Amino acid sequence: MTRPEVPAERKSLVYQPSGGPVSGVYLPAELRLRDPGHCCCCGSPERQEDGARKDFSSRLATGPTFQHFLKSASAPQEKLSSEVEDPPPYLMMDELLGRERKVYLETYGCQMNVNDTEIAWSILQKSGYLRTSNLQEADVILLVTCSIREKAEQTIWNRLHQLKALKTRRPRSRVPLRIGILGCMAERLKEEILNREKMVDVLAGPDAYRDLPRLLAVAESGQQAANVLLSLDETYADVMPVQTSPSATSAFVSIMRGCDNMCSYCIVPFTRGRERSRPVASILEEVKKLSEQGLKEVTLLGQNVNSFRDNSEVQFNNAVSTNLSRGFTTNYKAKQGGLRFAHLLDQVSRVDPEMRIRFTSPHPKDFPDEVLQLIHERDNICKQIHLPAQSGSSRVLEAMRRGYSREAYVELVHHIKESIPGVSLSSDFIAGFCGETEEDHVQTVSLLREVQYNMGFLFAYSMRQKTRAYHRLKDDVPEEVKLRRLEELITVFREEATKANQMSVGCTQLVLVEGLSKRSATDLCGRNDGNLKVIFPDAEMEDVNNPGLRVRAQPGDYVLVKITSASSQTLRGHALCRTTLKDSSANC
Repeated sequence: MTRPEVPAERKSLVYQPSGGPVSGVYLPAELRLRDPGHCCCCGSPERQEDGARKDFSSRLATGPTFQHFLKSASAPQEKLSSEVEDPPPYLMMDELLGRERKVYLETYGCQMNVNDTEIAWSILQKSGYLRTSNLQEADVILLVTCSIREKAEQTIWNRLHQLKALKTRRPRSRVPLRIGILGCMAERLKEEILNREKMVDVLAGPDAYRDLPRLLAVAESGQQAANVLLSLDETYADVMPVQTSPSATSAFVSIMRGCDNMCSYCIVPFTRGRERSRPVASILEEVKKLSEQGLKEVTLLGQNVNSFRDNSEVQFNNAVSTNLSRGFTTNYKAKQGGLRFAHLLDQVSRVDPEMRIRFTSPHPKDFPDEVLQLIHERDNICKQIHLPAQSGSSRVLEAMRRGYSREAYVELVHHIKESIPGVSLSSDFIAGFCGETEEDHVQTVSLLREVQYNMGFLFAYSMRQKTRAYHRLKDDVPEEVKLRRLEELITVFREEATKANQMSVGCTQLVLVEGLSKRSATDLCGRNDGNLKVIFPDAEMEDVNNPGLRVRAQPGDYVLVKITSASSQTLRGHALCRTTLKDSSANC
């Protein structure tokens, strides 16, 4: 049976399979009735729950029908931050309020999920929810999940089993505990989560965080609620994320969402949807607010951050498309116009000369000379580039649909090193992809030795449903072979990273202090321009702006550190002075 096409605006709908109250159509998630939970305030929980359910059901009966959604479907329009949406006909306005219920948030996976957590919390906070770091006192537990590998999903299943006991032990004197799955795993597995784990009350995909107050309001009636429809235009441009760590010195700023590259191994296009970028103006506004709050570093985030293309300003929509890196191709039709990443990077770096700018994760295809020249010229744009290779074999890269050969990738590496002297490089690698031979593996090992990355993220291949590899290729590398190859890659990476990092010994580097070292209360920890961790003693030092004054560095301070030793992941040294980014080249 073919599922009907669903307009992007119908974000409150989920598919009801055959056998339910409505067969084979999309309908409001609230109509998918489940076993109700207990509600407690006063009187008999069962009686009150029955009354609430009848009241809720009666409102549903007079609420929107399937035809309502068909008639109201229209082209997506830009949401104004000042807009206040009316509640759905089956909910009262006060039912969308959190009533100071306490929310506990757990984040798994990449930096995008960290940013998603901040977005979700911003939305819930405005609806009257409170934040708690104590799991035992939470009324709502939300897990922001990852689906990039099977291990990541298994971690969530295990966590749900732990939370099930917590939910079961919940005293009837308290409001029922509600548990929600947010993000990529919710998007990928959808109904499997609701059916397999009956204790999950709320399911929200990456484009449905605005809907969380409604979903939680529905869950209050004892029913499961889900919104996992992807959007073609949602970027949360008008949502100012709430920093989850008040003492943080840095923040993530999401500038785009989704991915169009369709690499054969990757689930991201299916869990986060098509590529779309935030307007430059909204990004600059967020960066300015972070600067006003005293943050000293922002990382621009996106699945393919350097593929950024803001088409919100009509006068730039006919601009000539930027050329790809030499020897690179795309799996999609060339896109024209819009404000590109070089323009955004230029504007963001001008907001605050004392604020460091990073970006991740880029695709190697989108590194025009304008971007490289900007990184070289601006003192506050970090000389660090993440350059995901995935494999050192051209044959495997073709099977992965990466759009480049080993030779094109190596040529780009040399060009970057020539354009940005002293640049720090990091990369991603997958061990044991479909059809990878021992010779392919040897070529990846040789690429690690040739490039000599400062940082690396290496994983064994994990087949994901829906991907091209799942439908077209065979996961034919035995698990033990994958793990053996992964260990070899890790060993070689560490050897080469140690060599690369040891070149810093004897040099003076600017370090942004993050706080005390986790391993020693007498040491401070920070990161250098290349994003490497730097450890140094917490001792008094000179302040460049106040000659003769001795100070101790605090989180958010810039400190010049002379490097005395290096490993594959960490540098050690001693502080020379506290300084500013602008004056960091001065002698102390």
